[in-house]
Amino acid sequence: MSSTTDTDETNALADELESSGLGPAALSAIGSVALALYYYYIKGDEQRGQFVGLWPATILAMASYLKISRMERDDADAE
Repeated sequence: MSSTTDTDETNALADELESSGLGPAALSAIGSVALALYYYYIKGDEQRGQFVGLWPATILAMASYLKISRMERDDADAE
């Protein structure tokens, strides 16, 4: 019984994050920015910080591509 409640709460949280635009891709991008800043400023590893700093653009571009592909597929199915 508890697992059903947990699943419902998890689904509600996922729906809320998705509607606010903070889906998994956005959270991953934010996390990689934080990681890049950590490597660059805290660890002093500038090259690694710059490399990790390139990830957010790639993550968000992939998410956009997948969303557009899904929308096109839904349009084709609707016709």
